[in-house]
Amino acid sequence: MIRPTEVEARENYRIWLKYNDGVNGEVDLGHLVGQGVFKAWDASGYFQTARITEYGSVAWGDVDDIELCPNALYMRLTGKSIDEILPEEDWDDEPALSLIR
Repeated sequence: MIRPTEVEARENYRIWLKYNDGVNGEVDLGHLVGQGVFKAWDASGYFQTARITEYGSVAWGDVDDIELCPNALYMRLTGKSIDEILPEEDWDDEPALSLIR
């Protein structure tokens, strides 16, 4: 299963990610700023608290107030589809993925 191993918040609502398969790079999250729960990023220094949870998602806040799916971030980073990164036989481990199929 592909999971992030490192995350670093950068300027202009971008994050740098490194995954356990060696893929790394920046993902621009600027399109989310100011919308719904992402308004929290407007608070001084909040965006800089990005971290990886024990389940592999990228999160902000003490109680994971905001969480982003590691597979969605990987697809955004690589341009790959869900079928390319997660064989269908692994979907039992990720039931939410059936929603995007």
